[in-house]
Amino acid sequence: MPLYEVEHICPLTISQQDELAAAITKIHTEKFTAPALFVNVRFTNISEQITYVAGKRRQTNRILAHVRHGPSRTQDDYADLCSKITKVWDATVPLPRHLFNATGKVDVELRAIFVLGDIVAGMEAGFVLPEAGKDVQWFKENIVAFKKKAEDGDDEFQDMVAEIERRGLIKNGS
Repeated sequence: MPLYEVEHICPLTISQQDELAAAITKIHTEKFTAPALFVNVRFTNISEQITYVAGKRRQTNRILAHVRHGPSRTQDDYADLCSKITKVWDATVPLPRHLFNATGKVDVELRAIFVLGDIVAGMEAGFVLPEAGKDVQWFKENIVAFKKKAEDGDDEFQDMVAEIERRGLIKNGS
């Protein structure tokens, strides 16, 4: 449901990407009701991209978080989301900015997170996405189809059905 675009100028190893993607997914699913299957994270090396900040050419690491916005999601929710993602970045991508500047290496600071409430509609894995805050109703309406896909061997839906049950997002599959 959301799409997190991690745009980085510093090199990120596959392991760092895996850790960041898993952490962003966990943060989003704990903050909101979206299941992990529908949390998308994409990494793009933008070290050759031209960006201006305050009218000056800059190279920075940033995350664009495309989310479904609605009345159930507050400014405080988004601020908390940004704070948690920043903490994960700082723990995963080594060496703080002042140490990199001292060594002449590229900056690893996460300079910006922009939360964009720009997903107004969409479809993933064959299902039309619900409005923000209406996930539980959507689960109830689609649980039979989700379980059918799981029973047919779709491991992503097996994981999602187990997650919905583990998190208690709907009771007794109804």
